[in-house]
Amino acid sequence: MDSLITAAARALAAGDPLGALNRVALREDPPALALRGIAMAQLGDFPRARTLLRRAARAFGAHEPIERARCRVAEAEVALASRELNWPTAPLEQAAQVLHSHGDRINAAHARYLLIRRALLIGQLDQAHAALAELEPKLLPAPLRAVHWLIASGIAVRRLQAGEARTALRKAAEAAVASGIPALRAEVDSAARILESPAARRIGRGETHLLSLDEVEGLLRSDALVVDACRFRIGSLSLGSRPVLFALARALAEAWPGDVSRTELIGRVFRTLHPDETHRARLRVEIGRLRRLLQALAGIESTPRGFRLVAANPVVLAPPLEDANAEVLALLSDGQAWSSSALALALDTSQRSVQRALETLAEAGRVQALGQGRARRWTLPPAPGFATTLLLPAPFGV
Repeated sequence: MDSLITAAARALAAGDPLGALNRVALREDPPALALRGIAMAQLGDFPRARTLLRRAARAFGAHEPIERARCRVAEAEVALASRELNWPTAPLEQAAQVLHSHGDRINAAHARYLLIRRALLIGQLDQAHAALAELEPKLLPAPLRAVHWLIASGIAVRRLQAGEARTALRKAAEAAVASGIPALRAEVDSAARILESPAARRIGRGETHLLSLDEVEGLLRSDALVVDACRFRIGSLSLGSRPVLFALARALAEAWPGDVSRTELIGRVFRTLHPDETHRARLRVEIGRLRRLLQALAGIESTPRGFRLVAANPVVLAPPLEDANAEVLALLSDGQAWSSSALALALDTSQRSVQRALETLAEAGRVQALGQGRARRWTLPPAPGFATTLLLPAPFGV
């Protein structure tokens, strides 16, 4: 490898894409194309980066498997950075195996971290945690150590483990400082700010308080009956697929120890200002269903004007920012530009549903679009309102 290629590679490793381009911008040989692609990715021009990396992969011959594997890894990183999450993982797994078999353990680890980060973004926490446990960060250079601990922090946040998340971020900060890469330090600082921002609101006895992630963790471990409006759960019971029952439970919990009138429940749950006998009959049916579901956790009793929740200490846990599209805002809060298909994959919903949500948010000036057609990406405008990390995709029971 000649001196210019070596110098450009060192510049990229130090987070200096312009310095790398100064050395290889006019060259068309495969190593220069690959380095130019990585530089363009660091500058945020993902379409150009992808084109250059594909040209480099084709230009490398069959007798250069390591170089071609590195190009695949770089292209996967571009896809992850541009939040295109629906790419097949098999080529990246094969590239990691090729690199490992040829002794390039650092780039092989980098490929595995990309797979783990993708799993984390789409809510596959168990898979991400298991894969992360197989990697030993002490044997890796500082930039990859920082990535390792950033991923560990992300997993801990989604599992509501504030102490573990903070410990991982401290290690990530140490590695980012050792790497000397400003962008990596900024990413760690951003994650730390998100961790310290309000995670939820506690609603109970007519009062509302903002809670940190530490306080949310403590509340969920207490003996309180938590009606979790961030994840549609009541204690250990999930009601994500039964929104009417959850809305009834939340209304009763917010009014505790008082009751809620039948008219108010109908208006809040069935969204009508003029209830009739059919609404009252449906309310009785839904209250009966909720009573059977909650019989191991709480009771529901009738009162002269409505219904009352019978429980020792019910508390409603709600997002800091109530919004019908809060889950979309939570994903966009990472500062990256997302495609609608990636948002749909992460939220496990249809792309059309996500597009409708984005259109609604765009009309209100809360998100902005970049690009056109298939290249369109969505991001938050400067200084957005915050959305809780509790809305990020994560399975329960972990």
